[in-house]
Amino acid sequence: MRIIVTNCNTTGQMTEEIVRGARAAAGPGTTVAGLTPTWGPESAEGWLDSYLSAAAVLDALRTYDGPAYDAVVLAGFGEHGREGVRELVDVPVVDITEAAAHLACLLGRRYGVVTTLDRSCGLIEDSLETAGVARNCAAVVGTGLGVLDLARDQARTESAFLAAAERAREAGAEVLVLGCAGMTGLHRAVGEKLGMPVVDGVGAAVRLAESLVGLGLTTSRAGGYARPLPKGRAWGRPAG
Repeated sequence: MRIIVTNCNTTGQMTEEIVRGARAAAGPGTTVAGLTPTWGPESAEGWLDSYLSAAAVLDALRTYDGPAYDAVVLAGFGEHGREGVRELVDVPVVDITEAAAHLACLLGRRYGVVTTLDRSCGLIEDSLETAGVARNCAAVVGTGLGVLDLARDQARTESAFLAAAERAREAGAEVLVLGCAGMTGLHRAVGEKLGMPVVDGVGAAVRLAESLVGLGLTTSRAGGYARPLPKGRAWGRPAG
């Protein structure tokens, strides 16, 4: 089985970190490859970045010419083209946002999301609503750290996460979700300290993708995710 893990930004180092986390979660016989958009934002924080990211992710998968793959994992927390990708490709598409939330709902009555900047909270709340899992979300809490800051100082990132996690717990969360693909692996460092389950969206998405492929299931074409209508579509600025 081959899974393509698509970063939502253009930062190659982050793609490498995400792929490492995905490979650590993958089962025997699963190959994980990363895909980085060639254009778009260097980090996705806010609506403008998200819309640019969604188009760039769609373009990266549209023009992909590597080995065939069995599933796609979208490694961006929030809305970064999830629905469009499901129309575009013929394999299961698992977004880390809804994957983490679905697994969190199996572990406790209410979950909390700890993310990066506060400006991303509304975007994540809307994404959870679209995915149908917002009802069980107690809170989406920011750490005050930018996406690109996460890997620069591990001690500071862990401290900021723990402080935000306490706010989520006070709001009623019984399970925590890492609210950024750049946080992959952090669950191992903070889980015991918090005494709560911490779900890593990248690992959750990889495991769910493996399950869908193993069960022979893929996106329904009956309705909203029907194949795109045949028509002219111009990608990018016209030549000349």
